[in-house]
Amino acid sequence: MAEGNRGRVRTDQSLRAERGKTDAELDKRRDAADRAADAVVSRARHAADAVLQAARDTADDEQGDEPQGPGVLQKRTQADAAVESARTGADEMVRREREERRRALNSLLVLEREETDQHLLTERGFSDEAVNTRDIFLAMVSHDLRTMLGGIALTAQLLARESAIASDANAVVLRAESIQRLTARMNRLIGDLVDVASIEAGKLLVAPSEGDLRAVVREAVEMFQGSANTPRIRLAPQLDGPPLLARFDHERLLQVLGNLLGNAIKFSPRGARIDVRAEHVGAELRVSVEDNGPGIRPQDLEAVFGRFWQVERRARTGLGLGLYISRCILQAHGGRIWAESAPGRGSTFFFALPAA
Repeated sequence: MAEGNRGRVRTDQSLRAERGKTDAELDKRRDAADRAADAVVSRARHAADAVLQAARDTADDEQGDEPQGPGVLQKRTQADAAVESARTGADEMVRREREERRRALNSLLVLEREETDQHLLTERGFSDEAVNTRDIFLAMVSHDLRTMLGGIALTAQLLARESAIASDANAVVLRAESIQRLTARMNRLIGDLVDVASIEAGKLLVAPSEGDLRAVVREAVEMFQGSANTPRIRLAPQLDGPPLLARFDHERLLQVLGNLLGNAIKFSPRGARIDVRAEHVGAELRVSVEDNGPGIRPQDLEAVFGRFWQVERRARTGLGLGLYISRCILQAHGGRIWAESAPGRGSTFFFALPAA
């Protein structure tokens, strides 16, 4: 970070130096242009004076030796004074115009540089935010991986110790299941990281084929029945009816349903009920997962689909990537995902796919 600050100081110094060179070059070019214009005007005036003097000389020659009358001399003096006054006025007008153009250009440069500085500050803000997010993200990933690896190591140690002194097969099975759960969590975490990297690179792969959406939802419910039984949460699928045919990637859609069902179970109180529906609505096939959890504030209904978003920041579970990845998967299918909720009244997450 210190190196980044030093780099920015060098950038600012270089920018100021370049602006100073630009100002000097602009002044030099303006002065050259003004001198060239003054030289043109001066030559034109000298030419006009020469023509006028030649005309007067011709008039004097035609008059011969007769002296000029006082009236002629007075008129010439008045004419010369008028010309000089006009030239002085023209010079003053040119000077004011040049000053006005100079002030206008300087003001324009100030505005342009202020805008450039603001853009630079904004970009640096985005860069700082990205770096900060990256650092937080890496810290979260490192913490979660260390926690799970520590759990696996501890469980394996206990398993080895208990298997040596006891013949209780159930204890061994429980330890093995704990290792399996921790391994599955690590696998999900790594899978989420790979998916986010693919999304950011624009390379999230989906392989759609025609299938029955109701069958996939039923499969996902069966997969999560065991997780729901532990806190005595009842999964209530309402999936009767004819097949709902659509084109989708089977595994990716199971991933989306896994995120929705996993969140619903995680945030529902013990003994709650989770309703799962699949139906045909207009030109879409719609799936909904409704829980009895704490609900979501209206201002957060869109934010929950952002990266690293957490409902409970102080009691973090996971990296907050599931809903973000789910939205990207649905978008890759030409579908959409959204939520409806109110604090204290549970949440309903919907996603929709175009009907086949």
